[in-house]
Amino acid sequence: MSATAPTSHTCPITAEQAETLRAILVEQDWVFRDVPYARFAAAKGKVNVVAYESGKLVVQGKDTADFITFTLEPLVLKEAKLGYETVLKPELLDPRLGVDESGKGDFFGPLCVAGVYVNAKVLHSWEGAGVRDSKHITSDRKMLELADLITSTPGCVTSVVPIGNESYNRLYSKFKSVNRLLAWGHARIIENLMEQRHRMNPPPIRAISDQFARDKDTVAKALMALGREIELVQRHRAEEDIAVAAASILARAEFVRRMQRLSKDVGVELPKGASAKVDEVAAFLFAKGGKDLLQRVAKMHFRTALRAQGLPEPEKVSWEQIKQRTKSKDEPNV
Repeated sequence: MSATAPTSHTCPITAEQAETLRAILVEQDWVFRDVPYARFAAAKGKVNVVAYESGKLVVQGKDTADFITFTLEPLVLKEAKLGYETVLKPELLDPRLGVDESGKGDFFGPLCVAGVYVNAKVLHSWEGAGVRDSKHITSDRKMLELADLITSTPGCVTSVVPIGNESYNRLYSKFKSVNRLLAWGHARIIENLMEQRHRMNPPPIRAISDQFARDKDTVAKALMALGREIELVQRHRAEEDIAVAAASILARAEFVRRMQRLSKDVGVELPKGASAKVDEVAAFLFAKGGKDLLQRVAKMHFRTALRAQGLPEPEKVSWEQIKQRTKSKDEPNV
């Protein structure tokens, strides 16, 4: 059984199962409260439960594992999974590569792509360490600590490709698409890792990455010579795989380090993401050093760059408008 004790858990639940759970919680004197879009929400001791109308159940708290093991799985879901994941799904211990990136949605800072090779021994050594999708790690300090753990784990092989802003802007001008640029970055990481196959025991049987493009061929076509020798698996929410989660931590840690250095270089703290504060700092930097300074630290295809320079923004096109235009092009002329 895994040594990891989860403090949060999400799973699907049917309307019938939700009512069974509600009855159990009522009988056990849980305290109920109203939550938007939820069938019900209740808390007791160190566990909070929310059953959403969408069919999603969220469990949180220090006693999450006990609640799942002794109440949710045997009495409601009629199954036993927690702690037996690798027994039920032995492929979770398969030797594999995980690939992810960080900085795609941040106006300031680079795009960092990372990859990690894991095997059963590596995965067992991380049990209880908190290696999970970087989006759920809010502390930069914790992110950097986990990155150090990952890179120092015996048997784990890693690669990180940071694409600085000047290189990023040059590549974007070449590819004309964030997805194609990302595909190149993912392909580069897979190739870097495959060049280190001699360090991997046993060799990886697949590479897993998030499906960020509608067409899976976007990444497949970008693969280089060695990358074509391994199965490529692209799927939504790939960060649920611990190999991809580890890659996301390495990518974000590198992004954090480089943002710190860039902030020091330009003499102002560069905020993450895209916000009013980002707009404010962008305008300040443009006033200070013009476009030359801005493109050293920012992704110039963002609308933020146009606002900072006082340039007009192009009309925003909704997804429905794009679909309608595509449909119109496909319709025969009469």
